[in-house]
Amino acid sequence: MSFKITDSVTWVGKVDWDLRRFHGHELSTHRGSTYNSYLVRDEKNVLIDTAWTPFAHEYVDKLAEEIDLDDIDYIVANHSEVDHSGALAELMKRIPDTPIYCSQNGAKMIKAQMHQDWNFKIVKTGDKIDLGSKELIFIEAPMLHWPDSMFCYLTGDAILFSNDAFGQHYATEVMFNDLVDKDELYQEALKYYANILTPFSRFVPKKVAEFNELNLPLNLICPSHGVIWRDNPLQIVEQYAKWADNYQENQVAIIYDTMWNSTKKMAEAIAEGLHQQDETMKIKLFNLSISDKNDVVSEVFKSKGILVGSSTINRGILSAVAGFLEEIKGLGFKDKKAAAFGSYGWSGESVGIVTERLKECGFTVESEGLKALWNPDQDMVAQCRDFGKEFVK
Repeated sequence: MSFKITDSVTWVGKVDWDLRRFHGHELSTHRGSTYNSYLVRDEKNVLIDTAWTPFAHEYVDKLAEEIDLDDIDYIVANHSEVDHSGALAELMKRIPDTPIYCSQNGAKMIKAQMHQDWNFKIVKTGDKIDLGSKELIFIEAPMLHWPDSMFCYLTGDAILFSNDAFGQHYATEVMFNDLVDKDELYQEALKYYANILTPFSRFVPKKVAEFNELNLPLNLICPSHGVIWRDNPLQIVEQYAKWADNYQENQVAIIYDTMWNSTKKMAEAIAEGLHQQDETMKIKLFNLSISDKNDVVSEVFKSKGILVGSSTINRGILSAVAGFLEEIKGLGFKDKKAAAFGSYGWSGESVGIVTERLKECGFTVESEGLKALWNPDQDMVAQCRDFGKEFVK
């Protein structure tokens, strides 16, 4: 599959309908993904990014059907991660002397991963390639989301090739934002941002401002995963600016694991208290042992605060809760409130442990938490409701 984006730009990537896990098994991708690669034809021809390693042979064979590989004058590697550069090794077997334009970190990382010293051309913000009637302008974008990341901009067609910024893991055959389900699109775009880009939010406003200072027209944003933004492409840039600004909605997420449903009973009673205190608040409950952790991260991202519950086991906390707290510690959420709860039978350490972990994660902890001995009775259920009400206050 390939298709024309403009008279001079062709999509030559791969749609991966079957993808369900990414970054090893760290990230869920319920709707698959795409590996977007772009071929720009002018007096000089340039290939922007490739595809993931498992599709390398298929990708290069199909690219050869689109253009004589010897006619590719330049390759741009906006990012060294193998979902974008994985097919380089196969491609370079056929055109080994073709220059590869990338950031300094990009060259270092590609060499380290592929153990090849190809014809790398190091570029920085403002550097250009003259293609004939158009130019390709490079814009470094470190930590969006790797140190080597960069964008490039095609004059004339006014296209920003943004690599991992503004993308989504979303398989589609139609490829344009105005042709897909908007709710699905934004659900996947938010999940992508929450799970991958949240730690780097402080870099987003700077990069948006830097691009605006270039005063370049913009017709299309072409990311490396998911749809191409052609209908009001700046909408996703504006959304990123909102998400980067410690985004939150009027929502609380209750996240827990339970052994014999005592902690579950507490979670449900706390939810009742939240609702009684604020009927307009969205309340989300997640049993971590049966919930997709990346979907839960998306809801934490949207929430003003979270309540985390665990039974006590072996003087510790349940593994699903421990793993999830480690996950969100790395994401570095800001300006969110939190509190802990949990049931116990013997020693009752879980609430204290969760409270300390929440502090380590950067949350503002609102109380010492709430413990229930064995199976909560009606008095404890009432305390749980009050705990929810106080958390809202």
